[in-house]
Amino acid sequence: MSNRVSKSDPLRAIFATMVATLLFATAAATAQTYTVLHTYPIGAGAYSGILAPQVMSQGQDGNLYSTISNDGTKNVGTVYKISTAGALTTVYNFCSLTSCADGSYPQGGVTLGFDGNFYGTTQAGGSHAVGTVFKVTPTGSLTTLWNFANGTDDSVPFYTTLQGQDGNMYGVSVGQYNGQYGAFFKVSASGVFKALRDFNYTNGADPNLPTQGTDGNFYGTTQFGGDPTCKCGVVYKATAAGAITVLHAFKGYPTDGNRPIGILVQGADGNFYATTYRGGTANEGTVFKITPAGVLTLLHSFNFVSPTFDAQLPVAGLTPGSDGNFYGVGTAGGSKNAGAIFKITPAGSESILYNFCSVTCVDGFGPATPLVLHTDGNFYGNTNGNSLGGSVFYSLDVGFNPLVDLVTWSAKVGKTVEILGQGFTGTTAVSFNGVHAPFNNVSDTYMTATVPAGALTGLVTVTTFTSTLTSNRKFLVPPQIKSFTPTSGIVGTSVTITGVSLAQTTKATIGGKAASFTVNSDTQVTATVPPGAKTGKITITTLGGIATSPGTFLVVPSITSFSPTSGPVGTSVAITGNSFTGTTQVTFGGVAATSFQVIKDTQVDALVPAGAVTGPIAVTTPGGTGTSSTNFTVTN
Repeated sequence: MSNRVSKSDPLRAIFATMVATLLFATAAATAQTYTVLHTYPIGAGAYSGILAPQVMSQGQDGNLYSTISNDGTKNVGTVYKISTAGALTTVYNFCSLTSCADGSYPQGGVTLGFDGNFYGTTQAGGSHAVGTVFKVTPTGSLTTLWNFANGTDDSVPFYTTLQGQDGNMYGVSVGQYNGQYGAFFKVSASGVFKALRDFNYTNGADPNLPTQGTDGNFYGTTQFGGDPTCKCGVVYKATAAGAITVLHAFKGYPTDGNRPIGILVQGADGNFYATTYRGGTANEGTVFKITPAGVLTLLHSFNFVSPTFDAQLPVAGLTPGSDGNFYGVGTAGGSKNAGAIFKITPAGSESILYNFCSVTCVDGFGPATPLVLHTDGNFYGNTNGNSLGGSVFYSLDVGFNPLVDLVTWSAKVGKTVEILGQGFTGTTAVSFNGVHAPFNNVSDTYMTATVPAGALTGLVTVTTFTSTLTSNRKFLVPPQIKSFTPTSGIVGTSVTITGVSLAQTTKATIGGKAASFTVNSDTQVTATVPPGAKTGKITITTLGGIATSPGTFLVVPSITSFSPTSGPVGTSVAITGNSFTGTTQVTFGGVAATSFQVIKDTQVDALVPAGAVTGPIAVTTPGGTGTSSTNFTVTN
């Protein structure tokens, strides 16, 4: 089977020669506890995957789920679950149907959906033998949602999928044939597929699975493409409709990174963090930070030199810890050049937590699976090998307390939220940033809660008889605008905006202009129509997002003065006031001027028309008509 990605870098060779090239340096002592929980059999190194890191997802039952690309009854892959104690169970064997119609060679792991099922992709099998998107239940019932055809859906998938907060699954395919460079696609829960955008090499090639930002957009990386000289990959932003923007094109060694492989993660500061496999000052990989606007900062360049023996060549990206730092693995480096687990602060201070091959390599080497922070407070991961010919599943305890994982992390008041954790049978209260919510503790490891009226954006806490568990991220409560009154007015008019979740309002706009405002309650904000406002929507921005009014506010022009105040037909009159942009008519005593011009939003000039009579001046825009309070006198 063709595999374009594997041609471009000798990743596999690292692990073929690693044991023979171990460096016998003294491993640094750490305060962390590393435990081998399960040893995979000989030949099962693909449990963790090297070219496309296999994502492990915590299920509602507290087990971890992922894929294996080369085992099972037909040796073409399985979905499996493994407990935090290391007990492994096969969930589904691929190629169980004739001609592998159910898919084969899953690559990338699986993602937990809101429905409690798991979603992923295979890179072969299906109706056209080029891969599928599938859904599988925890008990092993598999449904094929989409069969790739290598046509409009642009080649084969190489990663799992991502569930957007809108309930759809999003994913990427990598280009392998006919000059294709990959695509960004969406699949609904019912299996409706849509290729949202093709990558064209300029905006990247061979994309990695993106992550959804708190602004609703998707942020990701590509391994190749971008800068025409380096072709080292890009960081991109994609809207839910598929519009792709390049935020940064990597320049490579020694300027910045080269070939980002791991998934981006969003930090508490709103920025995104990730690794590159190569590049940096030593060309051994980097950790970088990038803002949603595309400002990139190189935080750390890996450098495997004595005496520090840093990690190197990361492919798994980063995992946020409950302490605000990020955790990751290097496939090589460390005291034995067998890989290492590292921690890095948002400011870029890095430290090695564990060196693989510390115990004759029975503890594994070559970690490539992204660390997953379980709700028990421990990290879990896989290696690509060990000295016994297989690989291992391990845990790393860094002292974190148990926590709750928000499967749903953004929802309006009244919606149901999915929460993972442990000890839920003893739950006594759930709160959204201090506001108590109704809840249903479905099992000891899974519960739901209803976003309550008055809920505030912030951490979710679950209180039990013995402890209080805090969410691994902030929950976003999007605001809603239901109505506003009045529906029209001049600059300076006070507008009462009613809705839901308005208490944390940080900004209000009317017709595209920021307005001064007062938060009256969680259901009401009062704003003043600002100078320069144009007829348009009202928006409210809170910590949980942006709400746009269903209706349009009409900004009525207003006349404060005019000069001169009298004159014959043909006189040029300067009219001052507000909201004149878009003026469609000027009248003198009810007679329309045939010549007028908007000088600026606060001034329109007009010639007194033939037939004009003494009377008020009126200016009309799409927002309405403003009339002077005094008359213009037409003289002979």
